Amino acid sequence: MQNVRVRFAPSPTGYLHIGGLRTALYNYLFARHNKGEFLLRIEDTDRTRYVEGAIENLIESLYWAGIEYDEGVFLEDGKIIQKGQYGPYIQSERLDIYRKYIDELVEKGDAYYCFCSKDRLDKVREEQKIKGLIPKYDGFCRSLSLEEAKQRIANGEEYVVRLKLPHDKDIHFHDMVRGDIVINTEDMDDQVLLKSDGFPTYHIAVVIDDHLMKITHVVRGEEWLPSTPKHVYLYEVFGWDKPTYVHLPTVLNKDRKKLSKRHGDVSVDDFKDKGYLPEGLVNYLALVGWSPESNEEIFDMEGLIEEFSFERVSKTGGIFDKDKLDWVNGHYIREYNLEELTKLSIPYLIEAGYIDDQFAKEHFHWLKVMMDTIRESLSTVAEVVDKVDIFFEDKVQLEDDEALEVLKGEQVPTLLNAIKEEVNSLDEIHEEDAKGLMKKIQKSTGIKGKKLFMPVRVALTGNTHGPELANIIYLLGKQNILNRIDYVEKHYLKD
Repeated sequence: MQNVRVRFAPSPTGYLHIGGLRTALYNYLFARHNKGEFLLRIEDTDRTRYVEGAIENLIESLYWAGIEYDEGVFLEDGKIIQKGQYGPYIQSERLDIYRKYIDELVEKGDAYYCFCSKDRLDKVREEQKIKGLIPKYDGFCRSLSLEEAKQRIANGEEYVVRLKLPHDKDIHFHDMVRGDIVINTEDMDDQVLLKSDGFPTYHIAVVIDDHLMKITHVVRGEEWLPSTPKHVYLYEVFGWDKPTYVHLPTVLNKDRKKLSKRHGDVSVDDFKDKGYLPEGLVNYLALVGWSPESNEEIFDMEGLIEEFSFERVSKTGGIFDKDKLDWVNGHYIREYNLEELTKLSIPYLIEAGYIDDQFAKEHFHWLKVMMDTIRESLSTVAEVVDKVDIFFEDKVQLEDDEALEVLKGEQVPTLLNAIKEEVNSLDEIHEEDAKGLMKKIQKSTGIKGKKLFMPVRVALTGNTHGPELANIIYLLGKQNILNRIDYVEKHYLKD
């Protein structure tokens, strides 16, 4: 195989979509699997849809996801820079390059100037629809001589440049996911190559850029499949070798419709803000449309690189299942470095009002123990705020009737009194104290097993099941424990 070169070439029309991240990921995995090169290019020729800050967001999202590229557009100290020998990598900075090749097509007779107004084009397409025809340009300006066209341009007429497709020609290309594809030019349109604002359309710019940047494999979403024959034809008229095409299935929701903002989270930032780890999101996203030969589900990036191939990419849309994502992400939360996980949780705890910056600095170890105590129950880091109220509240709310029944045991008053005595004997509860406290209670009361542990758990948390009791005792601390036992005695142990 020739030296693999692939590119991710998003348009800065908004924040990076989850489907775009998967396209970037597949490009990256394919490049690394084949010891090839991966570049980032920005396709910003549609100036009407340009969104300020979108380029920065695209780059930061790729950085966050751990998708590294070798050349193209980078961020350094908050500034957009470009690195590589095939730049510029931002299309709006390549207008002279496009114009040179478009002029070449016009001079050779493979493209032509078109002066049709929008009103005329709309009318033509409407008439074609009424007749049941495929709406496309009717070739009204194809027969204009080059001299006449240039004279009209000199007179100030507005124009575009269109590709002059041959009549009744089969265009052949191979797609690594969909196989051999043949489209006849009678089913295609004389595509606009240069718009009236002087900017090229995607169709010409992408072909010129991919050729000049020596791209060997064009890996993109299946929405570009109908446009590919035009691109293949452009390669032919320029006399260039065409790349290998890979059109990826769309990322769909559970209703098998394209993921959209109307139906929930779709941008990488949405998932980042919800507390998904990059490792979890990337692992899951790789599986949306691709199945590894091993049938395993948990992969780090190196594992994905080793296993990935386009032969196992599905032709049909991949279903984005949030429940499955939560399961995968939960796995990474349980495996994650505890200190880093705790740092990630702090902004959520501050926003929820549980702690402030000062508390986070002074009680970081306490927060680490808390995170270690609840991490088994988390699917996302953001869920921490739903799991920690037991460590910050004085009152105990019983979870269910089973918890209330546990407190009715005849040994419970004796047990709670023994805990109060033991806790009161301490200035504060250290971790070692917390680990030994239940043994001391067992020794002083003779109560053991479920009759010992379950009432204490219910009295301190309101639940019959939960994390390590020693951790809960340490996290609650002396005053909270006393307050909770007092609350339970007053509200639940009355006759």
